[in-house]
Amino acid sequence: MKTHPKIGYDIVKNVSSLSDITEIILQHHERLNGSGYPRGLKEDEILLSAKILAVADVVEAMSSHRPYRPAFSIEEVIRELKENSGKLYDSRVVSACLQIIED
Repeated sequence: MKTHPKIGYDIVKNVSSLSDITEIILQHHERLNGSGYPRGLKEDEILLSAKILAVADVVEAMSSHRPYRPAFSIEEVIRELKENSGKLYDSRVVSACLQIIED
């Protein structure tokens, strides 16, 4: 599971038309507090685009049914984002995401 950012990166790194997104793919599971992977980046070491993708990925993953668990409710997704805003997820990105959900 924790290898998929690197695998995705490796798949697209030599595709010239995708060169702008390779680092975003690699960083999308990094977290502000350094607890993410694959490199344990923190705060400003993480690209803003990767922070946006991270929040979108969390929303999609939590709100989707998985073979091993049912989908979480939107209330649970919102709680996750709010509880970890500024800790795991960029607070500006969370705020924008919550505005979209509320609209």
